[in-house]
Amino acid sequence: MNPIFPEVGARWRAIQHSLAHRRNPPVTRLLVALLLGTLCPHSLFTTLRAQIPLTTAEGFAVPQPGHRFTFPRDHGNHPDFKIEWWYVTGHLYADAGRRFGFQATFFRSAAPRGGAEDSATFGSGHIFLAHMALLDTQTGKFLHQEKLNRAGWDAAASPATLDVRNGPWSLRLADPADTSSAPRLLLTGSIRAEAAFTLTLTPAKPLVIFGEDGVSRKGADPTAASYYLTFSRLRADGELTLFANSNTSALAASDSPAEKLRVTGEAWMDHEISSSQLSGGQVGWDWLSVHFADGRELMLYQLRRVDGTADPASTLTWVDAAGKTQRAPFTLEVLDRWKSPATGAAYPSRLRLTTTDPLTHAAVQLDIEPLAKNQELTGALGGIPYWEGACRIRDDSGRELGSGFLELTGYAKAVQL
Repeated sequence: MNPIFPEVGARWRAIQHSLAHRRNPPVTRLLVALLLGTLCPHSLFTTLRAQIPLTTAEGFAVPQPGHRFTFPRDHGNHPDFKIEWWYVTGHLYADAGRRFGFQATFFRSAAPRGGAEDSATFGSGHIFLAHMALLDTQTGKFLHQEKLNRAGWDAAASPATLDVRNGPWSLRLADPADTSSAPRLLLTGSIRAEAAFTLTLTPAKPLVIFGEDGVSRKGADPTAASYYLTFSRLRADGELTLFANSNTSALAASDSPAEKLRVTGEAWMDHEISSSQLSGGQVGWDWLSVHFADGRELMLYQLRRVDGTADPASTLTWVDAAGKTQRAPFTLEVLDRWKSPATGAAYPSRLRLTTTDPLTHAAVQLDIEPLAKNQELTGALGGIPYWEGACRIRDDSGRELGSGFLELTGYAKAVQL
């Protein structure tokens, strides 16, 4: 799922307050049916399909079933939608067995329609937030940084192709006009004066569109949905630089002592387009992506409600070696917790996933083990702390089956989107 556009810092809180508190017409009968167990998620989608409005009450577009995607245009920005993000996570490997986890995320959020921000002469009514993070498993050091800018000089996203930037960070297509199902991507990022990386990301299989009829549902509210586009397995190749001089700009520190590493690995990229990601009563989510050694992938998001239960819109999807998707039921069990010394949030630090393997039709248990407990992004600018980190995946005998990335939101404070 990877949807998290946190509340921005004090400069933007008034805007985000307005964005986060929109209310839609009630769907009481649907909620009652869900609570009574008489309406399954598939039935929920079928029932809601006839009720999905074209826009939210604020005038932002709502994802519609049957939408036909056109590329490279749909890799780019969709300003008619309220929120959008391009999310890359993965595992990198260097010589001598060195291993790193990384995250690079670009968010866009629109200000309320018709307000002062909509007619601003500087920039536009769009705010761009970006996160970068790197875990060095050899040292256990976790680095992260945020950037917050208006659309304009320091941040932008093209509506014609994948070309998004925030300050010196960027994610774009190698060929802006590439119409193929597996275009090469170029990622440039850094973390203060401590690290910088440039990566070429090449899809190992075609783009996946999660959801039913092109729409990924996030709750009973008819507008709580997204277009969810994913490159579930990307081959990563590039250079990672670790700087020894923390007083120098990371991207301009060519004269400072540095360790340059040639890295390869695998990554996952989500692109979600939405105007409302959560329904009433939801406080956060647990999201997981997995690369299995057998060439398959798995994605799940568990939407957590105020009472601690999982929302019926929670979903697990397998992606087979050819890129075809299949849903399966699942449960998540928390085996251990870690308390953040920075925010006081108590995050799950080991989880057990139980689901059905579509190849064997047998139940499987998968243990999700973070490579380091402290992989929290504290939300200095965004305002909402969350945990996002590299994990290993084991079966019930302890055998390692693959690698994953886990996102945990709403543990420090409820998320509002």
